[in-house]
Amino acid sequence: MKKRSLFLGTALLLVLSVILAACGGGSGGGSSEGEGNKEVDFIGIATGGTGGTYYPLGGTFAKIIQDETGIKSSASTSGASAENMAAIKDGKTEIAFTQTDIASYASEGTEMFSDNKVENARGIATLYPETIQIVTTKDSGIKSVEDLKGKVVSVGEAGSGTLLNAKQILEVHGITLEDLEARNLSFDDSTTGIQDGTIDAAFITSGTPTGAVEGLAATQDITIVPVESGKISELIEKYPYYSEDEIPSGTYSKVDEAVTTVAVRAMLVTNADISEDVIYDVTKAIFENTDAITHAKGELIKAEDGLKGMGIELHPGAKKYFDEKGVSME
Repeated sequence: MKKRSLFLGTALLLVLSVILAACGGGSGGGSSEGEGNKEVDFIGIATGGTGGTYYPLGGTFAKIIQDETGIKSSASTSGASAENMAAIKDGKTEIAFTQTDIASYASEGTEMFSDNKVENARGIATLYPETIQIVTTKDSGIKSVEDLKGKVVSVGEAGSGTLLNAKQILEVHGITLEDLEARNLSFDDSTTGIQDGTIDAAFITSGTPTGAVEGLAATQDITIVPVESGKISELIEKYPYYSEDEIPSGTYSKVDEAVTTVAVRAMLVTNADISEDVIYDVTKAIFENTDAITHAKGELIKAEDGLKGMGIELHPGAKKYFDEKGVSME
């Protein structure tokens, strides 16, 4: 009887220990509960304004994701980069477009995120150059960044990536927002303002061709103000996430010469809690169906370039995909 009692007691202890371990009762160093394990049955994609590039691309991505993964997906308009990073932090969206510089600020808790650090954002991929375009009309007489002094200029919506780009470009030219009559307008409102004469110029950070600028060029003779090479070097030295870029001739109606400027990169971010399998499937769906992207920027969205400029931690699901493709962080 004693032996049997001892055997039963030992067996009971073993069963209890297994149950406790399964419930997380151990003190091992495994991953945090819930991190990277959340399955979803809907994917919302936060984009930007209707006049930019994020919105039409987001709609295309939503269709690709839904068709290829079976997960219902939809794109929505937003205030773009900075607002989208806040939406990721607050769990208001599953995927969001942003600029690489804004994603870095958010993850580091710097610039506009100094009091609102975003710790749960993970990168999916970078997509294409986000070109900084300084748009005006030929009649304005504005031919250089310095000519913006004293003019009514849209510098991007409050809290936007465009606003910070404008500040930094003006800075290397010795100009501050106080030297302008600055306006905080969306891309559509900026080009409408140029068209009706209420503003003189606008900073627009977006993939080219940008719908709002195309619309303006259809009714006005426009000028894209160049950033000179010396100032580009100075900007990149101070803010390394910029790169030199060029707007090819013919990108917009009657703009017959290439324009030198700078760019950051557009990227997709997601929440760290979403499962590896879901984000792997999403990443694979997008990069293996780029032929379904009708926007001109679709030609630049390639798996081999998907980690260029990635300044934040990569989601494990995206990493799994890029590892399979032999693509690594630079």
